[in-house]
Amino acid sequence: MVDNSHEFHLNPIQMTLPSTYRALWIEEQPDGTFKRSIATLPLENLPENEVLIRVHFAGLNYKDALSATGHKGITRKFPHTPGVDAAGWVAHSTSDSFQEGQEVLVTGYDLGMNTFGGFSEYVRVPAEWIIPLPEGINLREAMVLGTAAFTAGLSLTKMERMGQNPSQGPVLVTGASGGVGSMAVAILALAGYEVIASTGSKDAHEFLKSLGASTIIDREEANDNSGRPLLRSRWAGAIDTVGGNTLVTAVKACSRKGSVAACGLVASHEIQMTVYPFLLNGINLLGVDSAETDRPLRLEVWKKLSGDWRIPQIDRLGELCSLEEISATQIDRILAGNTRGRVVAKLA
Repeated sequence: MVDNSHEFHLNPIQMTLPSTYRALWIEEQPDGTFKRSIATLPLENLPENEVLIRVHFAGLNYKDALSATGHKGITRKFPHTPGVDAAGWVAHSTSDSFQEGQEVLVTGYDLGMNTFGGFSEYVRVPAEWIIPLPEGINLREAMVLGTAAFTAGLSLTKMERMGQNPSQGPVLVTGASGGVGSMAVAILALAGYEVIASTGSKDAHEFLKSLGASTIIDREEANDNSGRPLLRSRWAGAIDTVGGNTLVTAVKACSRKGSVAACGLVASHEIQMTVYPFLLNGINLLGVDSAETDRPLRLEVWKKLSGDWRIPQIDRLGELCSLEEISATQIDRILAGNTRGRVVAKLA
């Protein structure tokens, strides 16, 4: 495991661009299975876009693991390099918006889906996908946050636009020990909310309390199977990373005028429920699409994440590893639900 006990202070290095780069490479085999390896590839293999980024850190997400196992709903064509998050220095730019040596990050859009992604020493992407590294965080911290914190922050931003506020009561976070869930717990606590964290990991309780969770419940308490169309109110809002019946439960037990942000589907992409929570209690069910968020809102959320919502001691939420470890163990861990917080690959 890469040592993560100290800070990294990175500076751009002026150099001639290499002819090759290393990347996680997913190949479809003749029998329909998928093989992953660390490959050395020609730089010209990257797509023709405006900005070439030397990647220093890349965050691991559930979507990356799906891509790495050949999920055609995520990635249509192989061979491919996953990684929906990347942070580093601009190595070359044909856009006036970015200069060589500038610190930048990319999260979402098509990166790591059908455009070669962040588990690579270099990525080449359109300028409009990139945002300058926000003040208050470094490249490593940006990837500890990554899509996970951005999704959690976007969820809360949407909820507050619908009137959610701490005085209404506690907010439920489902899948709380995972990447998005743990970030949601921390961000909600920083924003002044009482947080109910739902998790199936008993050994994650102290971790969640350290992030600011007020109450921790077993995930089955947020998985009602009574069949009732409405439940006794237990929370004033929710950020749901699980989907399926857990999302249904979050809505049915939400108090009047509360909002539930749906941002995950690890349990199921389907829900079965009545319209009663919406018609009788005025519940807002909010869809959270972090990949295609408009640039102004994207910049607004990142400003909060690096400012008012900046998580203290953020490094403790990020487990650093090598590119080889992403391939060998970390992809399987996240698919099995055995990660806690965030896993970040160090590439520089």
